[in-house]
Amino acid sequence: MLRTIVIGNYISVQGTFVRKLPDGKILVRVGDREFAGKPVPNKAA
Repeated sequence: MLRTIVIGNYISVQGTFVRKLPDGKILVRVGDREFAGKPVPNKAA
């Protein structure tokens, strides 16, 4: 499942969900790299 996270004020990363971290952040994988950040909330259609 694709998820989008925010890293800092201006950088967002979209990748494959890996896991939820204890501090509320999530981990996503892009290629062979993993990024941790705050999840972007889903919008209701």
